[in-house]
Amino acid sequence: MPDSKKNIISQLRKDILLLEGFKLPQTGNADIFGLGPVEAAFPNGVFPAGTIHEMICPTPEQAAATAGFMTGIITSLMKQGGVCLWIGTSRKLFPPSLMGFDVEPDRMIFVDLQREKDVLWATEEALKCEGLAAVIVELREISFAQSRRLQLAVENSKVTGFLLRNDPRKAGTTTCVARWQITPLPSKLEGELPGVGFPRWQVDLLKVRNGYPGSWKIEWAGGRFVAIEETIAVNELQERKAG
Repeated sequence: MPDSKKNIISQLRKDILLLEGFKLPQTGNADIFGLGPVEAAFPNGVFPAGTIHEMICPTPEQAAATAGFMTGIITSLMKQGGVCLWIGTSRKLFPPSLMGFDVEPDRMIFVDLQREKDVLWATEEALKCEGLAAVIVELREISFAQSRRLQLAVENSKVTGFLLRNDPRKAGTTTCVARWQITPLPSKLEGELPGVGFPRWQVDLLKVRNGYPGSWKIEWAGGRFVAIEETIAVNELQERKAG
């Protein structure tokens, strides 16, 4: 294929990705969310902000792990200002725990409702508010048409939305840009120190539009996401130096 045609096709792909909400990486700032190998799975190697992400949580343990992982992502979204709205019918999150992920609890607004119908309405209205850094919604089911309404809302406001689907009957088809499933992993203690280590997760990116699904083991340490393989390598190097 001639170079001119290759350039045209390449530019068209970039234009389509921009229309779908995928931003081009800025020079020296591609990994702005600190997700490392996970971020590389997205088009242009950039976490797609200003879109809707679906988080599948079949068990309470996975729901708790997903909440922690999402909070780590929200940390980056909130650095540019704004607050985060958390909408649901049965909130179990302990707000002070957000400080473990560098999120101030007073910048998280909780909206507790009784019916999922009201949750969806409040979510759509919230996603239209340009001043919000992110919107998290806890629900069980969502139809394709409902997810489409949410996607249309963020296309104008550029607010990032997270659908925390606790106990869904079926995954179904949605317009969400990515579908995640987060599973907790045992933490690792440092040396002989007592207590609990840093949070660890098995991160499964089940679907991603125009990207590459995959699985990773991730740890939250030092205020950022770290691939566990990277942590193991660093620990082995330190042990060798000490020996």
